[in-house]
Amino acid sequence: MGKVMSEESKYKLAHDLGFGEKVEDHDWSDVTTGEVGSMVREAIKRGEQVMAEEAKANGEIHQNAK
Repeated sequence: MGKVMSEESKYKLAHDLGFGEKVEDHDWSDVTTGEVGSMVREAIKRGEQVMAEEAKANGEIHQNAK
């Protein structure tokens, strides 16, 4: 099974969310479950935005199932 997110993407996301300094030494043990949850939610949000932009660019309709 391949990686879902590159290491570079994870570090950028951690920095974007304000706790990048915790992982600059490549040690994720100080990251809280809440911070990891924030990363997951933000990664999903960004992925959905990319999919919507691609669908719009391709003239397709993208609907989120909610």
